[in-house]
Amino acid sequence: MIKISVITCTYNAAGVLQRTLDSVMGQGWEHIEHIIVDGASKDGTTEMCERYKTCNGERQTGHVVRIVSEPDRGLYDAMNKGLMLATGDYVVYLNAGDTLPSEDTLENISNYVNERSDGRLPAVLYGDTDIVDGNGEYVRGRRLSPPENLNWKSFRHGMLVCHQAFYARTDIAQAEPYDLRYRLSADVDWCIRVMKRADREGLGLLRLREVVANYLEGGMSRRNHRASLFERFSVMRRHYGLLSTVGMHLWFVLRAVLKK
Repeated sequence: MIKISVITCTYNAAGVLQRTLDSVMGQGWEHIEHIIVDGASKDGTTEMCERYKTCNGERQTGHVVRIVSEPDRGLYDAMNKGLMLATGDYVVYLNAGDTLPSEDTLENISNYVNERSDGRLPAVLYGDTDIVDGNGEYVRGRRLSPPENLNWKSFRHGMLVCHQAFYARTDIAQAEPYDLRYRLSADVDWCIRVMKRADREGLGLLRLREVVANYLEGGMSRRNHRASLFERFSVMRRHYGLLSTVGMHLWFVLRAVLKK
């Protein structure tokens, strides 16, 4: 029975958080730990989370709900707090406004892993992502699609797997916490380092055959697009070297020109 730790980081997110909470609570899979890390919100977010915890108990979902509400040093600091509290086999981030596509998403993932496990759980499970708007309505599929055979070198071509569709084995993830030197692209760096560790330990990565996350359009890096691009270049240079990174970025520019 695979246990999944879902981590939700929030700050003054009462306007979009409820559908995320409802999405996790609606999962039929019992082996879920939902960790909510709130940055001491002032808009009723904390009270919403407490009601959610009570409601889970009343409905006897079997889910474990943990809530932390205190000031933090930004999103990735909050993500690290949640990561270190996780006790599941896998950890996935589902932040305010993001949802799971169906009530059996986590059950399907768990069953799929069990069917294909050879005794060692894969280091990473990854799937597809749909983009939703502020009302939770479908906008489009994500432009970048996950490859059939993902590895740490794959991200030279961009972040091919959305952070919310990247399920990392908890022991691997906890050994590679988010690097707080990065303000906007620590998630890219984290995914690469998790996959590098998987490679060193001879662990596989498993492609999930479905949409596993609905991602709210307009995240932090989208709102700070220019700064995010510079920081992402720094991340890629660190992992792939300067020449390779420059070459790939020139290809990105050429491809964009050819598409016009």
